[in-house]
Amino acid sequence: MPLADLGLIGNCQLSALVRRDGAIVWSCAPRFDSPPIFAKLLDENDGGAFTIGSADGRPGVQRYLVNTNVLETKFEGADGAFRILDFAPRFMQNERSFRPTKLVRIVEPLSGTPRIRVTCDPVIGWTRKRPRRELGSHHISFHGYDAEVRLTTDASLSYLNGEPFALSERKHFVLAWGAPVEEALEPLCDRFLRETIKYWRLWVKHCDIPPMYQDEVIRSALALKLHCFEDTGAIVASLTTSLPESPGSGRTWDYRYCWLRDSYYTLGAFGLLGHFEEREQFLQFLLNIAASSPDLDLAPLYRIDGKSDLTEEVLTDWPGFCGEKPVRVGNAAATHQQHDVFGEMVLALTPLFLDARFREQVTAPVLDLVTRLARKAISVVGQPDAGIWEYRAKWRPQTFSSLMCWAAADRMSTIASQHRPVDASEFAAAANTIRNELLKQAVDPLRGCLVADYGGTEVDAALLQAVTLRFLPPGDARLHATVNAVRDDLSEHGWLKRYRTHDDFGAPAVAFMLCTFWQIEALARLDRVDEARALFERVRNVKAPLGLLAEDLEPQSNVMWGNFPQAYSHVGLIHAAFATSPRWWEFGT
Repeated sequence: MPLADLGLIGNCQLSALVRRDGAIVWSCAPRFDSPPIFAKLLDENDGGAFTIGSADGRPGVQRYLVNTNVLETKFEGADGAFRILDFAPRFMQNERSFRPTKLVRIVEPLSGTPRIRVTCDPVIGWTRKRPRRELGSHHISFHGYDAEVRLTTDASLSYLNGEPFALSERKHFVLAWGAPVEEALEPLCDRFLRETIKYWRLWVKHCDIPPMYQDEVIRSALALKLHCFEDTGAIVASLTTSLPESPGSGRTWDYRYCWLRDSYYTLGAFGLLGHFEEREQFLQFLLNIAASSPDLDLAPLYRIDGKSDLTEEVLTDWPGFCGEKPVRVGNAAATHQQHDVFGEMVLALTPLFLDARFREQVTAPVLDLVTRLARKAISVVGQPDAGIWEYRAKWRPQTFSSLMCWAAADRMSTIASQHRPVDASEFAAAANTIRNELLKQAVDPLRGCLVADYGGTEVDAALLQAVTLRFLPPGDARLHATVNAVRDDLSEHGWLKRYRTHDDFGAPAVAFMLCTFWQIEALARLDRVDEARALFERVRNVKAPLGLLAEDLEPQSNVMWGNFPQAYSHVGLIHAAFATSPRWWEFGT
């Protein structure tokens, strides 16, 4: 099951992955971090799926309707052609976003009289038990869940057991968690489709995009939006769990949660796109977390409702993606100390204080929060932690963590100068002290580059952020030396690994896609634009026909691995595209 054969649909409440053969192979309901109702992705035989496909099992060809998250899968055979339109409804209704816990599938013949198969075989979460079925006049109810689950259709229920039948007219299927469909199905589905297409195309029109790499940026923006859980403002790292970083690696993680670090980078991407409602929603999520932690002992990640009970469990009886065990639920990284998160939260809030468009959000509680976060960052500089790469053993003082703490102090000095001048000198002095410490403790005296940890000699890809954070002036030789060292030590066929040292599972075998985008952005910011653009062209060699990107990439084959799609990868693409592309005015517009 190549990841390139999967398409993503969703509505910021639930999501699903649709395979090229017409099978929904992954979906969790009623929210991203719920147990799955379809999990064939992690158990090909018993995981459950909702399949609408060709009678002979041949795969179709997928594409998104232009500038939408509506997925089309088209099938052609000797008996005719048909297509499936898959989507989760999302649009504005009564001045609020309408995002029901429903998946809609519309099947229509295009030529001839194609024969199709339909099976809806959900599972009850991680038990893989099958729900009890109850047939109605035009629906099947599935019992055993916390809420009613019902498939409503205008197709004959007698044909929903996988037996082939002729598709002579348009058919509609709505799988609902909770409130079922109680009105005429065809006009409902037509309205849902029409309004959802309209919503996504208007959302894209409101995006700022660069002149170059437009298609990639638009698809990344649409995919990234589906990682936002609108109910609480949380932004998840991915919508899947346990897809291995590489074959046989054992690196299988549950990413269906909100990493504070990832959220900062995602908000930055939305800012480049000209969308700011996600920052406002995330602010409420962060305020809720901070209120429950008076000492600001923030965990690196949280459930999408703000809870941190994320005990990691291994499901030994699940075979895993392509047989790659283990399958994990929960994530032990929630118990880590990752000191960079305090810096990233200050950076995530900084635009509220410096951008006049957000003045109404500059309240005393928010100013107090960002001040406390900055002081917390200063207090942990140079202390050992798990760091951005979440080492599960051998914690040490990580350069990237201290770099982010410097950024917190530096940005807070600017915020304070405008909103609380009495504190400005405190944070400016702290930023200067941290910079001097890093230049003393984290620079290789031989190569003149930053290194991954205090007193070390190895580099990691996170050091590229020293460029984008403006840690040193762009002409500083130490920045160029760092970018060059990262390229020389970590590049394989043009793609960057995170690091080359052994961790708890050995040395990484694949590239981490975000790191290459970081490299592109760093090169562009150092006025090495030709190098950056040449590297960006490699992105177009990835085997991703729908434009969706996973976490990892096998550099020689350009085959994707890891959780999919990965918010980080799409965030990196957006940042790199804006950094590398010319500005619109350069085209004479």
